Amino acid sequence: MKPIWIVDDDQSIRFVLEKALMREGLPTRSFTHPREVLQALGQVTPEDSPQVLVSDIRMPGGSGLDLLAQVKEKLPGLPVIIMTAYSDLDSAVSAFQGGAFEYLPKPFDLTKAIELIRRAVEESQREAVGAVDVDSTPEMLGQAPAMQDVFRAIGRLSQSHVTVMITGESGSGKELVARALHKHSQRATGPFVAINTAAIPKDLLESELFGHERGAFTGAQTMRRGRFEQADGGTLFLDEIGDMPFDLQTRLLRVLSDGSFYRVGGHSAIKSNVRVIAATHQHLEQRVKEGTFREDLFHRLNVIRLRLPPLRERREDIPVLTRHFLQQSAQQLGVEAKRISESAIELLQHFAFPGNVRQLENICHWLTVMAPAQAIEPKDLPPEVLQPSAVPSPDTEVTPSLTDVVPNAFQSAANSVNAPASPGVMSSKPAVLNVSGEDWQGGLEVQAMALLVSGRTDVWDELTKRFEATLIQTALAHTRGRRIDAAHKLGIGRNTITRKIQELGLE
Repeated sequence: MKPIWIVDDDQSIRFVLEKALMREGLPTRSFTHPREVLQALGQVTPEDSPQVLVSDIRMPGGSGLDLLAQVKEKLPGLPVIIMTAYSDLDSAVSAFQGGAFEYLPKPFDLTKAIELIRRAVEESQREAVGAVDVDSTPEMLGQAPAMQDVFRAIGRLSQSHVTVMITGESGSGKELVARALHKHSQRATGPFVAINTAAIPKDLLESELFGHERGAFTGAQTMRRGRFEQADGGTLFLDEIGDMPFDLQTRLLRVLSDGSFYRVGGHSAIKSNVRVIAATHQHLEQRVKEGTFREDLFHRLNVIRLRLPPLRERREDIPVLTRHFLQQSAQQLGVEAKRISESAIELLQHFAFPGNVRQLENICHWLTVMAPAQAIEPKDLPPEVLQPSAVPSPDTEVTPSLTDVVPNAFQSAANSVNAPASPGVMSSKPAVLNVSGEDWQGGLEVQAMALLVSGRTDVWDELTKRFEATLIQTALAHTRGRRIDAAHKLGIGRNTITRKIQELGLE
């Protein structure tokens, strides 16, 4: 095994870490100042190169931050832990900006320091993340059968000029599909123009779509070309078409019928050769029945319909999408790409993702900035994943998340992350555990992680009290309030259950 390199001018620090790591079976090599480290890096063989570097930040022989920068040039994938007795903001920020794996303030708890070094060792043993050119990656990713159907449809439509309707929930990637349809069509050399009809006020939408002549209305000081003119020879993507005002639907139908239109305030018909791709998250058939969407326009747009599945229906794509977005975020920010553990991926796969792919992309941006180390663990995930609260639409079949199988007492732990512990306030209705196997243990892990991530320091007491209260309430409900029988069923003494009832406020 490759050694852990320790750099510190304090002999006692080196001695303590060496002995502790030796007990863990981890070889070490120590240095007193950065110059020795740089000399050793120039002479060391690949087998003896460091697996992890632990360095002080201020030493007579040089700065740990300067050493970090020089080491990263030679070994960009080497995890570097920066130690310092000067726990100031500038040092912490500089360490992380320089690519440090973690920042360890002195004095440190030895057990926690060894645990951190072990995490760094695991990180160094993972296969290095290869540099990925985001521009060369496919515009869409997905191995799920539903996505493969979408890819096949895009392929079949590549030689067609037919109008396409894309349906799918918000954030599922409808514009990406529209761009792919344009990119792989005969109109690829023409412009791709997108407009969100729900994001533009009704009074301005007509001008946005069809343009206006000078003096057509107050403020129209010059002639302006609309989106239909701008998209001539290419593709016009009308997002959220279901929100288009009813009177504008009539004008759109006319354009789709004969390919001509008038600018606002204009008197001359304008021809435009445009392929229209529309998208909506709404149920257009229902809106037609309600009279808010023209039936003839619906049929004109609904020539070919592509349904884009929500992310919860393609959970097998979450790992590859997550790693892609982490790479993308790192490249945009100019930092080293972070890795994500399998256990963290598993938690993401259990999350419902009400915001779909867009929400996953935002989570990856958040992790790139906020995760404390290069290796993302479950505890590093944002609270929205560790504390899921979003409920998908009732007509959608969703795989239950871990929290769906947790008793009420544990579920309430996530809701009280930022609230003081109040064991005396419990639900009068007992929380009955109605699951099999170890499902509830996974749910408990999620809730415990939510409390830990929130910074609470009473997690043991809080969850223990909730656990005890749940057991006692359930046993009392089973014995119709007979404490002696409840104590017997639980395997505890009569005095114990009486004391617990008082302590937990269950009188």
